[in-house]
Order: sequence, then structure tokens, then C-alpha cells
Amino acid sequence: MANHVIAATAALLEKIRNHYASDITGHLPAGALFVAKRAGCTITAYRSGKVLFQGKAAEQEAAKWQEQLEQKKAAASQVRLAAASAIGSDEVGTGDYFGPVVVAAAYVAKDQIKAIWTMGVKDSKQLTDEAIRRLAPALMDMIPYQTVILFNRMYNDWQRRGMPQTKIKALLHNEAIAKLIKRLAPIEPEAIIIDQFIERDLYFRYLEGETNVVRDRVYCYPKAETIHIAVAAASIIARYVFLQEMERLSQKVGMTLPKGAGAQVDQAAAKLIQTHGPAILETCAKLHFANTKKAAQIAKQ
Repeated sequence: MANHVIAATAALLEKIRNHYASDITGHLPAGALFVAKRAGCTITAYRSGKVLFQGKAAEQEAAKWQEQLEQKKAAASQVRLAAASAIGSDEVGTGDYFGPVVVAAAYVAKDQIKAIWTMGVKDSKQLTDEAIRRLAPALMDMIPYQTVILFNRMYNDWQRRGMPQTKIKALLHNEAIAKLIKRLAPIEPEAIIIDQFIERDLYFRYLEGETNVVRDRVYCYPKAETIHIAVAAASIIARYVFLQEMERLSQKVGMTLPKGAGAQVDQAAAKLIQTHGPAILETCAKLHFANTKKAAQIAKQ
């Protein structure tokens, strides 16, 4: 007989009791609050908060309530994190054909959270480039931060060696976070929150074999900028540095390099090939993008 046990709160116990109300039996073992029997499963809830599921359908029945417990724990954790002194980490440039990949880690102490919100800090994708250029310098004067820039030559080299972009991002995030922690010492952040691009376990798997891996108090959440303002601050700083690098590259190649990876990018890359030759793309573009082949075809026309 399959057995599954969950540890329930008082509120969840009451919810379970109500759910199985029509199946509750009169016989109670020692310490039990109620026993319910339905096809394939017997549910016994104890005063200790333990709920025992027995029978062929035990795993299926227990899973219903375990999922609710995990969702509540996650929500409670996010509420706690929102008020913590934390490092946030985010990256920019992985979806842009031109320009480097930039990762920023930013530390916001709990007594700074309100002031940072008041500035209008939010996810950089919701802000115009003009707003980024206005907000970022003030933000960088207020809080400790660290940026790591992966320039195009190195990016292309890593890609040719078979390194997936997820591993590249993991390496850059860890480097930025580690450098910021070193700068903050002896202050220790209560949490380190990464804007999730991969599950936490896989993130650390990509870092296996690396030295100085930051593991303690690391959380990975999708849309992490909605959980802690430090992630939004990091995204703004990363985008600001990316914009600066795009301007530098544009001056170097003698034309404005567009962001993104659309048709406008194809045309710009083709013009670069016609003007400087295909080797120029090594210094300013991510060559594994489909834009490279498209630009080469356009340049021949």
C-alpha cells in the first residue's frame, strides 16, 4: 500500500476536512482529527498537522495539497524577500545581434527600498532609452553595483567552443555577484535574487568546476524585478552600460547599430560587410544569430 505524508497548516487542515467532508468516517485512531475514505485512498489527518494518504491513489491525492503548500511557501518567501537588503542581478544584450552581453548586480539595503521606488525604478524593458539614461547615473551614485561585460570577440569564441547561452549567462551572473559581494564586505546581503533565465539547479550545474561560486541565499525567480527593487535597479544599470557600449561600437564602425535582431539589423549588418568586409562582424555582432547569413546574402545583391 502506497503511503504519502504532508505537513499541513491549521488552515489547510480545515480546507482538507471540508474537501473530504462527504467521505469522513466515524472511526478515529489516536491523535487523529478526522479520517476520510474515498475510492483508492484513505486520508487521516492528525492534530500534529500531519496528513497521511494511503492507497493506490495516495500519491495523486497528496499531490493536490502538496502543490498548494509549495505555492503558499513560495508566496511567503517572496513577501519576505521584498523587504530584505538584497542583491539583484539581471542581464541585457542576449537578444540583440549587435553589442555585448552585460550583466549587472546591484545591492539595495532595506532602508533604501522606498527611495529607489520613488525614483521610478522598474524593469528596464518598461523604460525608454531616454529614461534609462536619466535614471541610471543617479541610481549608480546611490547604490553599490557591479557590471560584467562580455565583448563580442569573446562571446563568439565561447559560442564556437559549444558553450550554450544559458551557461554564458550563468558565468556572468556569478562573476558580477561575486565581485559585488567582495566590494560589500563586511556587509552580507540577506538575499541574492537573479532574474530567472534557467531553473536554479541547472544554474548551479553550469557553474560546476568554477571557482568562487556564490551559493548561499541565492534565489532565481521569473520576473524577479517584481519581487525586489534591486533586480529592477540591476536591469536599468545593465541596460545603461549596454547603451553606452552600443554608442561606442557605432562610432567605431562608422554607423548607428540598431538594437534587436530584426530586418533593420540585417540591413545594417549587410552594409557593414559591404563597407568593411565580413570580418568586422566578429568585433560587434553575435555571429551565431541567423542575421549573419541573412546579411551575407543581402550584401551580395
